[in-house]
Amino acid sequence: MPKRILQGNIVSAKSDKTVVVNVERKFRHPMYGKFVKQNKKFKAHDEANEYKVGEIVNIEEARPISKTKSWVVKGRVGAAKDTKVEVE
Repeated sequence: MPKRILQGNIVSAKSDKTVVVNVERKFRHPMYGKFVKQNKKFKAHDEANEYKVGEIVNIEEARPISKTKSWVVKGRVGAAKDTKVEVE
């Protein structure tokens, strides 16, 4: 059975070796026909602590790593949108 791969942006990277990825899904409502957005947060394993908040990443389903973590970050898709540069 193939592993699921999802794409989302990182909303938190405060924990050691863990990032929280927000995945947005759009679908058509079965009765009203309106498109609905649905968000879900997944905790994903980041071994080297290399990903930062705001980056768009792919995550892949994996065996359970901890009680709440069963996804692994596979790679970066896009850079952070709000990168602030300090000028001195």
